[in-house]
Amino acid sequence: MDGMSTQHRPRVGRPPHHTGPEELVQTAAMARRFYLEGRSKTEIAEEFGISRFKVARMLETALHNGLIRLEVRLPAELDAERSDALRSRYDLRHCVVFTSAQQDPGGAVLATQRLGSVAAALLAEIVTDSDVLGLVWGPEIEAVGRELTVLARCRVVQLCGVTPLRPVDNNAVEAVRRAASIARGPVYPIHAPLLLPDGATARTLRRQPGIAEAVGQFQHLTKALVTVGAWEPGLSTIYDALGADEREQYRSRGTCAEVVGQLLDADGRPVAPELTERIIAIGFDELRRVPDVILLADGAERAAATSAALRTGLFNGIVTNTAVAEHLLR
Repeated sequence: MDGMSTQHRPRVGRPPHHTGPEELVQTAAMARRFYLEGRSKTEIAEEFGISRFKVARMLETALHNGLIRLEVRLPAELDAERSDALRSRYDLRHCVVFTSAQQDPGGAVLATQRLGSVAAALLAEIVTDSDVLGLVWGPEIEAVGRELTVLARCRVVQLCGVTPLRPVDNNAVEAVRRAASIARGPVYPIHAPLLLPDGATARTLRRQPGIAEAVGQFQHLTKALVTVGAWEPGLSTIYDALGADEREQYRSRGTCAEVVGQLLDADGRPVAPELTERIIAIGFDELRRVPDVILLADGAERAAATSAALRTGLFNGIVTNTAVAEHLLR
């Protein structure tokens, strides 16, 4: 033994790492190349004569120490955090949440306008020349039609009739025609009510040439925009079309939502199969074959109905506002 105790021996090895000015300016240069110029870590490593693993480590350390700060900026009306949370929670392909203040005067109208604007921008982003786009009837779709300015060349198909209170609704057909006009493609409108008095009348109308042509396009759909109604006055076309006795009958069965004329309970199960014979609309089995079905929903009063709609498994996308998103994430 050399007489020196182990605890008093000097430590052998590398001195503590000290980040000096040269490493700082090198890291800053690497950050500019990687984050601003789009250079790969391998390219940066070759330029500076180090391994790409060291480049990765230096960039990671710089982020941790605050030398590099990343900032993600979105337009103020888009809620990135809730959009990502909702996409993950419901395993969605398309998910956009926008902010809205419905407590303000005119808030509900403004929310629908904003929904139309965001949905129109989403269509401009994801629709291609090879798509066949389906649109249901509803105020939200009318808002989308007003906001559309760009759309790829595609076929546009109306997916359902309109409220019986307005048998041939010019606004509903106009929204579909406007989309087709912007897309410079063929249009397939449905000039008929959504709900008929009985199944025989509905079957007769479905055989009419124009309607039959539109229904024949359902099998070719690749993208569809669908809205959801809540089982309350003014929030569902079917609710408003029925008499008081029928409304309460379906409410007693647990109806809380309506999607393309189908009534759903809170778990997304159909509760009124007999109504199917009386409506002119795309069916759930046909919707399930469409690759992209996007739900449009705005307003806290539709939050529970939106939850029911998502439980059907029909949708892989949603455009909604913060009030609905918060309900869905709870």
